[in-house]
Amino acid sequence: MKILIVSDTHRKDDVLLRVLRIEKPIDLLIHAGDAEGSEDAYPRIAECPVRFVSGNNDLYSPAPPEDVFDVKGGHRIFLTHGHIYNVYSNSDRIAQLAKAYKADIAVYGHTHYPEIRRQDSVLVMNPGSLGYPRQAGHRPSYIILNIAEDGTADPGLRYVPEGRG
Repeated sequence: MKILIVSDTHRKDDVLLRVLRIEKPIDLLIHAGDAEGSEDAYPRIAECPVRFVSGNNDLYSPAPPEDVFDVKGGHRIFLTHGHIYNVYSNSDRIAQLAKAYKADIAVYGHTHYPEIRRQDSVLVMNPGSLGYPRQAGHRPSYIILNIAEDGTADPGLRYVPEGRG
């Protein structure tokens, strides 16, 4: 199973379209919030199921602030934008909440800084931002999470290539 994880697109849908051209086919698109109204188009353009939550800039979004769902390989994902959990200081609370939901994967956004780490039994991931990246180099980033037949979850941070291609 190939999962594309993005966040904080802030209506920069052209960047998401570039990522989709690079990464398709995908089995699931996860968006960790701040789509700013574009999320209705995501199932059509991704051509796969989409899970998304609302962020602090998604003022009129019908999306929930959090989601918990199961994926292939016996994994459960806790998805939140993170702004209500003070993620700028650290993502420890996100990992704790994932454990409370019996999830082994936690996905959040909001900071615009990418992160992949393990805290105890939880794989914690922030794809950074496709719209306004803040890390050194300011390259838009995303995560590809591959889940093998044996259930092994293998995340990889990727950057959108420079140029228009």
